[in-house]
Amino acid sequence: MSITCSNPVIWSDVPDVDVIRVGNYYYMSSTSMHMMPGVPIMRSTDLVNWEIVSYVYNTLENNSAHNLTDGKGIYGKGSWATSLRYKNGTYYVCFASNDMGKTYIYKTTDIINGPWTRSVLSAVYHDPSLLFDDDGKVYIVYGSGAVYIKELTSDATAIKTGGLSQKLYTSPDSNLFEGSHIYKINGTYYIFNIRWTSRRIESCYRSSSLTGTWEGKVVLNSTLSGASGGVAQGGIFNTPDGAWYAMLFQDHGAVGRVPVLVPVTWTDNWPIMGVNGAAPSTLTIPLANSSIKTALLTSDDFNKMKLGLNWQWNHNPDNNNWSLSARSGYLRLTTGSIASNIFLARNTLSQRTVGSTCTGEVAIETNNMKSGDYAGLAAFQDDYGIMGVKKTDSGKYLIMGTNGGSGALNEVASKSFTQNKVYLKIYFNFLNCTDKATFYYSLDGSTWTQLGSQLSMTYKLTHFMGYRIALFNYATTTTGGFVDFDYLHIV
Repeated sequence: MSITCSNPVIWSDVPDVDVIRVGNYYYMSSTSMHMMPGVPIMRSTDLVNWEIVSYVYNTLENNSAHNLTDGKGIYGKGSWATSLRYKNGTYYVCFASNDMGKTYIYKTTDIINGPWTRSVLSAVYHDPSLLFDDDGKVYIVYGSGAVYIKELTSDATAIKTGGLSQKLYTSPDSNLFEGSHIYKINGTYYIFNIRWTSRRIESCYRSSSLTGTWEGKVVLNSTLSGASGGVAQGGIFNTPDGAWYAMLFQDHGAVGRVPVLVPVTWTDNWPIMGVNGAAPSTLTIPLANSSIKTALLTSDDFNKMKLGLNWQWNHNPDNNNWSLSARSGYLRLTTGSIASNIFLARNTLSQRTVGSTCTGEVAIETNNMKSGDYAGLAAFQDDYGIMGVKKTDSGKYLIMGTNGGSGALNEVASKSFTQNKVYLKIYFNFLNCTDKATFYYSLDGSTWTQLGSQLSMTYKLTHFMGYRIALFNYATTTTGGFVDFDYLHIV
């Protein structure tokens, strides 16, 4: 049996991917930065359909910046590129955090249920990759501009005193050079890196010895239709029948950085990626069809006592001010602090958007808002757009607003209303990098009216992730107001 897929294999923001195979399952980790819980673990049986099965941590640190308090935040920081490995019954995840100035190594024997234990290295090892060598030694490979190696203790919890520590090789030019993924295959060491020339390209270096001479070559220099960014950064793995693949990613406009699956063939012991030198737009995988279907953006009627794994909070949540039990079948968001804009608002709850198009619709009850409160639905990135409700001393208003990159809300359009329950909707169009969001409201749930203007969505490194669909409620004057979300429907 086989399955045919199109690239990107996931049209959603799943960057800095690393994939391993354990038995008949493939596991993939990804960057999550300021979203909590963090470092999603996805699972697949066919390399095409992926489900989120767990997260490595609920919160990374407990401080003002991670809690989004005292005017601080970790936008675009938090956890960066991860390395996922498996050795002797234990799964390992390693990543660096620039805002903390540390590198974290988590491990567990149960990748689905945990628990994960963590160790902290007191330095940033940029884009790290773990290597468990045949002789029992453990290494971390990392760097930007040059590639370095340090030896870890045998339990991968600390830098080994007196262990190997040296530079392996340097970038062949002055362009950015990072994204290390190291493997030992048939006695040869291979390290994959990305280089930035006119676009992102994938290089591979090999050596018969970690401390020997390294030789390198470009193994993929390709774009993918629909966006101009190069397909690169990731690692390789094989199937049970011995076929090889790489999971890389592409900068794909406002939706984010999307995973791209490419076949790997071996030529003169070099792993060459792609088909005729290009990342294929379609490919057939000789694996059985899976009952799993990728669903990174899903509807939710809030009728369970636990949020689904698709949801992530913007920074650490304030668990005293959100509830699925205060009112059965509703998500209640209560304001617990004062925020001047959505970037400082705690308990903003989000999911990834997906291409080529997607639409999110919510029903929200607003009678318990206080003057100065803002609540609703957001297209969330540094240039955000909202379709929401504003409460003032004179009444309630439906508003469409943007920020133009400043954080402060610019109300593009508003309309007064008096009823309790209103319906809000955002339509996202990512086809061929159109990258437009359109905003609607309804007073009855069936007749929709566009409000305000379209938002031109732009991927910015200040947030370093694709646009998300987000539910929010924040107070600018007095805390204690709340709204009840009846559902999020993806239509």
